[in-house]
Amino acid sequence: MSTLAWIIYDITEDKTRNFLAKEFKKTGLIRVQKSVFLGRLDSNRFDELGEICDGVINPETDSVYLFPFCQEDFQKVRVLGQGFDRKMVNDEILSQFF
Repeated sequence: MSTLAWIIYDITEDKTRNFLAKEFKKTGLIRVQKSVFLGRLDSNRFDELGEICDGVINPETDSVYLFPFCQEDFQKVRVLGQGFDRKMVNDEILSQFF
């Protein structure tokens, strides 16, 4: 069973940040802002990404948020202001989720 997931991070080291961005992309997640990914993951992959993040971040300086959403809750998400980075996300991609 898949779930919608947001992953948001603030990571100080370029090497770690780039590594995790590649891992997120490999799972099929879509970058919607510089430090935000969105997409569908099965629950095992969601847990696996959490473990990968936990294994590479510096807990003294870095933060990673992994938010799972069911479809019903995801439809209640409100995006205010500028929202998604239009250089990274087009309407076709957004229509997959909203």
